[in-house]
Amino acid sequence: MSASAELVQRQLDAYNTQNIDAFLACYAEDAVLAGFNGDITHQGLAAIRKRHEALFYEFPKNHAKLANRIDLGSIVIDHEQVERSPGGDRFEVAAIYTIKGGKIARVDFARAGAV
Repeated sequence: MSASAELVQRQLDAYNTQNIDAFLACYAEDAVLAGFNGDITHQGLAAIRKRHEALFYEFPKNHAKLANRIDLGSIVIDHEQVERSPGGDRFEVAAIYTIKGGKIARVDFARAGAV
């Protein structure tokens, strides 16, 4: 497993335990989140923190299960199955991570069913 894939896995583990500090430690200061082929939705650690604190508050049992990972070195693509709560909303997402300088610099999300 590459260092990039290990970083993405640490980020996923922190996401699933809702450890915001460990989660953010994986991201570059100026990291961005974006929709696939879309606009940037969040930029910088403060915005990413705010988004995920709200997400973790609203869905305290949220969990993302890794279905598949493609490791291309500086690009890691995860196919995840997300469940907001046991028996709750479920969806699939492809998260495309761009790694620079040992941190996640960008994540583009493609959600199943989105057009």
